[in-house]
Amino acid sequence: MTVRELNESGVAITGGTSGVGLAAARQFLAAGVTRVVLLGRNEERGRGAREAVRAEWPDAQIEFVAVDANDPERATGAVEQAQSLIGSLDVLVNSTTHTALPTLLHKMPIEEMGTILTQQALAPLHMTRAVLPIMRELGGGAIINVASDAGKLATPGETVIGAAMAAIIMFSRAAAMEAKRDGIRINALTPSLIMGTPTGDRALQGEFSAKIFTKAISLAHLGVTEADDLAGLIVFLASPAAARLTGQAISMNGGISAA
Repeated sequence: MTVRELNESGVAITGGTSGVGLAAARQFLAAGVTRVVLLGRNEERGRGAREAVRAEWPDAQIEFVAVDANDPERATGAVEQAQSLIGSLDVLVNSTTHTALPTLLHKMPIEEMGTILTQQALAPLHMTRAVLPIMRELGGGAIINVASDAGKLATPGETVIGAAMAAIIMFSRAAAMEAKRDGIRINALTPSLIMGTPTGDRALQGEFSAKIFTKAISLAHLGVTEADDLAGLIVFLASPAAARLTGQAISMNGGISAA
């Protein structure tokens, strides 16, 4: 098993152009990583994020690869391109979201259910599968998939969203049990509301979702989670300090629940 120091690691971040993914990129660089690939669907936002990060760490190699990771061929191609750009992929972070807001099931158009389920769940599954052969050849690696507490706790309005998040969590756990033989660690993070991110802002704008998350905020006596909080935990999970940690789904929610 190979556990590389962060300053020796190549890092790829799906959803790395905003929110938690971008915060994680900055914290990886602050921790000594010198090779980072940001992956995202929006090319304009991706180029802007790359240039902003390059301005902060001019000596680091920062790349951007456009990808819709819900497409298996594009996910595989993006992983191969990322590896060719920075030489190795020792860490993969998957922090992707769908635009769906919490909605009571009887009010949800039935034709939207499949789209919500697949568009939320498939990207981290595809990216994990795509990177495994590379990490196996390297003799190890770390994968961190960002899901949600909706995959652990039954919440009104999050029936389909919760099903997608539960899929990511169980996938990560089962994949971890397979990949440990090759020195690969896979963990999931399950936040609730994340303040200061596009997804968090959107959640507080919907009439029904605002009610749910306003109540959740009142229970976060340790403070509502922010992108930098999750980014710090992501960096830890990718580091040698977490070399014995795999197959876990870790809640970070300021005390909203104990899941």
